[in-house]
Amino acid sequence: MSRMNVLNSGEQKSSAHTTAAPRDDGREFALAVARIADDNKTADVRVLDLRGLSNIADYFVIGTGTSDRQMRAVLDAIDEHAKSVERHSFTVADRAGTTWMLADYVDVVIHLFDEEHRDYYDLDGLWGDAPLVEWRQADEIPNAADDRDLA
Repeated sequence: MSRMNVLNSGEQKSSAHTTAAPRDDGREFALAVARIADDNKTADVRVLDLRGLSNIADYFVIGTGTSDRQMRAVLDAIDEHAKSVERHSFTVADRAGTTWMLADYVDVVIHLFDEEHRDYYDLDGLWGDAPLVEWRQADEIPNAADDRDLA
């Protein structure tokens, strides 16, 4: 029975006694999106955690594309993944010849820029208070092996 049905049926049932931590589906989706972007040759992919900082979204995934065609292909791959996990975009702005493409999945917003416009709009700096979320595996992080050797 869904939580809404339980509440509507007059039963007093609280989920406060559950011990499992709530899943952060937005985080999981943002991490998957970052990996898809990286797999599709997007440079300098970053995931920003905006929870507690903004009502716009919970996460931004920001990356630099090589061309509008490449950025559109990345958005297509992300959309294919989104559908496979039953997510749907609220809006997508990916006009041909554009230098900034955006896909809004409500709690996760993807921003793909060409290099010049990523520097110009500087979302990384604008949201500089937002914690960066590591989306790569430890063996994929540059110098991660070096850091392990030092420990």
